[in-house]
Amino acid sequence: METILVKAAQLILSLSILVILHEFGHFMFARLFKTRVEKFYLFFNPWFSLFKVQKGETEYGVGWLPLGGYVKISGMIDESMDKEAMKLPPQHWEFRSKTAWQRLLIMLGGVMMNFIFAMIIYIGVLFAWGESYLPTENAKYGIEVSETGKQIGFQNGDKILGIDNHPVENFASIIPTIVLDNAKTVQVERNGQKMDMEINDADLAILLKSKSVIAPRRPFEIKVGKLEKDAPAQKAGLEPDDIFVGADSVKFTYYDEFTDYLATKKDQAITLQLIRNGQPLEKEVKVTSEGKIGFYAAYINPDIFEYKTIEYGFFASIPAGIKKGMQTTADYLKQFRLFFNKEAKAYESLGGFATIGSIFPGTWDWFAFWNMTAFISIILAIMNLLPIPALDGGHVMFLIGEIITGRKPGEKFLEYAQIAGMVLLLALVLYANANDIIKMINGTF
Repeated sequence: METILVKAAQLILSLSILVILHEFGHFMFARLFKTRVEKFYLFFNPWFSLFKVQKGETEYGVGWLPLGGYVKISGMIDESMDKEAMKLPPQHWEFRSKTAWQRLLIMLGGVMMNFIFAMIIYIGVLFAWGESYLPTENAKYGIEVSETGKQIGFQNGDKILGIDNHPVENFASIIPTIVLDNAKTVQVERNGQKMDMEINDADLAILLKSKSVIAPRRPFEIKVGKLEKDAPAQKAGLEPDDIFVGADSVKFTYYDEFTDYLATKKDQAITLQLIRNGQPLEKEVKVTSEGKIGFYAAYINPDIFEYKTIEYGFFASIPAGIKKGMQTTADYLKQFRLFFNKEAKAYESLGGFATIGSIFPGTWDWFAFWNMTAFISIILAIMNLLPIPALDGGHVMFLIGEIITGRKPGEKFLEYAQIAGMVLLLALVLYANANDIIKMINGTF
């Protein structure tokens, strides 16, 4: 429960920051062009507000429905659907009285702010923490593979040599590169032999739905890091820092051999050989129906893998942070291509608030928090640019059309388009969150 609350708190804080900054982008350009802003709200406030204060022409407040936020700009067809105000003659301080390029900048202000803020975060993160990753070549024991990974052809002990005959520097980038670049082959070394492993669209569909596919293979040099409450390991009397030696007198070279052994002993009792405080002991443990005993493994030697760390000075962090932001944007844009791939079925992996919240760690970590916030900021910017009425991208689409043709869309047309867009957005939100619920029910979340 504590983990869920920490994840939820990080999600709410992150979205609150991003929503305020997004709406400030609209507000800033509106005020620059002397356009009246009637309301500036964090979260939506149908029927009532949790907090509000009037300052000048603008009401600032916090709503009770945490689904985003908004600024209400005078003389604009938006989610408020204030039709009565639109029936009155245009005033010089209204949105509809401004030139097309001024209205365009007002509508793009939120997206621009999200992109800029993401770059600033990445600059700050690189300056404060640097960059650390495991080079693929330093995964010296190869990979350990989940059941998902085995479905597409990976095997425990495979060493990744390249993707489509191109080496991958960062181990963590292997699966994203396969998915985003629509890879056709993965080059692996298996049992001392080099081979090509083919990847098809069905494999991509599997990867898109999976959270864990491969990890650096670990030797069986592990100890108990943390015990799950009321799990078999805890009930059997295992303690943190207990060192594993074997099970049923079977010796293991790699940790995945131990987990595979547990999978063969579902609903059975096994005898673990352990070392506690330098003394050998044995504990009988019943394996669950999922093939687990309920503990988190920790390395005896935490420096078993050699990570690469890059530190950045202030001035070096600026271009590096901008580059990281642009690369993240490019990678996310690549994902849209998969929605049009019939076999990949990317739409099935679309998730709602639970999916977004799950990417945050279960403990408060500012490094992870700011990285996730930057990523979500880019997502919000791109999603808001979609040419859907009710989103910034819908307004931008109409404005660009107006600039090109010299003809302004009728207000009735904009009203109907806004309603249609709001219905579509609501349907997408419901679909995404329904996917989360289905995943929870199926145990695949």
